[in-house]
Amino acid sequence: QVQLVESGGGLVQAGGSLRLSCAVSGRIFNSYAVAWFRQAPGNEREFVAGLRWSGASPTYTDSVKGRFTVSADNKNTVYLQMNNLRPEDTAVYYCATGPTILGAPQNYGNNYWGQGTQVTVSS
Repeated sequence: QVQLVESGGGLVQAGGSLRLSCAVSGRIFNSYAVAWFRQAPGNEREFVAGLRWSGASPTYTDSVKGRFTVSADNKNTVYLQMNNLRPEDTAVYYCATGPTILGAPQNYGNNYWGQGTQVTVSS
């Protein structure tokens, strides 16, 4: 019903920048939020940044505050601008949307997920 496709990942040196995009199609409700997550091998999937489709409530995990910016475009595309990248930012980045994506991790399964895009930061 809802499909999300991430793009924009790649290999960059520490201190560099990337902008990730997530194209969303299907039935999206105004009450849904949009968020970015990341997962590295051996690690749990972690929340990175998100906001509501209205643009309200942008939020970030502490490790990316001041470096990453999340934004959305007409409930069609969500972006993650990543500046001053660090090796520890290396992961597969996923976008997701749904009614509970900004809520408790136990409810993440109630939302729609993309397939991810690889970000690798070298030192």
